[in-house]
Parts: sequence; structure tokens; C-alpha cells
Amino acid sequence: MKRTITFISALLLLGACAGSQVTRVQPLAESADVPYDNVLVIALFKSFDARRYFEKDIVKQLQEKGVRATASTSLMDTRTPVTRQTFQAMVESQGSDAVLVSQLVSLETTAKMKDARAKSTYNIRPTYYYNVWGVELTEYVEPQQMQLNHSIALATQLYSASKKEPVWGIESKTSISLDYDERGDLSVMADEAKTIASYLSRDGLLAP
Repeated sequence: MKRTITFISALLLLGACAGSQVTRVQPLAESADVPYDNVLVIALFKSFDARRYFEKDIVKQLQEKGVRATASTSLMDTRTPVTRQTFQAMVESQGSDAVLVSQLVSLETTAKMKDARAKSTYNIRPTYYYNVWGVELTEYVEPQQMQLNHSIALATQLYSASKKEPVWGIESKTSISLDYDERGDLSVMADEAKTIASYLSRDGLLAP
């Protein structure tokens, strides 16, 4: 069984994460006017909520590194057109010198059935005979459970506002497994945001 689900559903429900594998798909360009200290953060997902959550986490990570950062979703609502003109207006209004864009490259989910562990209970009670006890064993066998395995690939590029071109880019891949009825939290979003900010800082794109 194989299916594709929305990015927001995956992130809101996932918990057990194997960690991101990061590949530099575009090393820092020699012509880049680094470092940057005022970044507009844009997440290009179908769900506005997913964009808002993810942008908020990246902004938090960048601000902790001493960089001014603004989430695009804080300057728009669900009715605002997601166009180049919209984001260009944000760059001008915020005085941003760089634009960080993250978008979903792929999201695939495979499912398989697995046997649940049997649960046993023991009821021990005395009998009329000396030193003899009666033991009742009850065994509960739950139905099979569905296990979901998710593979998420996220591409992130940093654009120079003045040059209007990408100067750096990475791709992060994350594998996550959980039971169908298991609920997680938003920690995977925070982990991805932390990874992106760490690579930006490590590669010298952020002002100290």
C-alpha cells in the first residue's frame, strides 16, 4: 500500500524521527554579498498553517543567532496571492537583504501491517488446599496495526535581495515511522528549522 499525504498532516502527526540527511545542492556562490542580517523567510507549502508553523520556527532560530528575520505569513493571510510580486513588496517594506525559501520536494508514505503484542493478565487466588493456589491466565490479542513510514525531502535556497538570484541551497531528507493511531508533536518542524539555521551559520551566510 502506498499513498501521498499533505505536508501539514505529516508534520502534525509525526513524532519518531530518524534525523535529517543534508546535502549541499548549491555551495555558497563566490559572488554572494554575504553576510546577511535581515532575512525574509518563506515556506512554499499548500497549507497556510504548515507555512506559518515552519516559518515561525525558522525565524526563531535565526533570531537566536542574532539575525533579524521576518516570516512572510506574518505579513499576509490566506487570501493574499502567493506571487513573486507579493514577496518582492515584503522585501522592500522590511528592508530585507536576503530571502530564505523552503519548499517540499517530495513526500511519500508507505504502509504495512504488523502484529500487535499479546497482553496477558494473571488472577491468582488461594484454594481450600494447603499451599495450593489457583491461577487464571487471560490473554488478549489485539488486531494487527498499520505502521506508516514517511519520507520527506525539503529544499531550501537563500536568495540575495540585491542580486535577485540564489546564492546557496541545501536539500534535507527525513525518514519517520509511527503507528497509524499514534500522535506526535511539532518537534520535527523545530528540528528542520534548527538544521537549516545551523547550516546557514556554518557556511558563513549570517551576520555575526
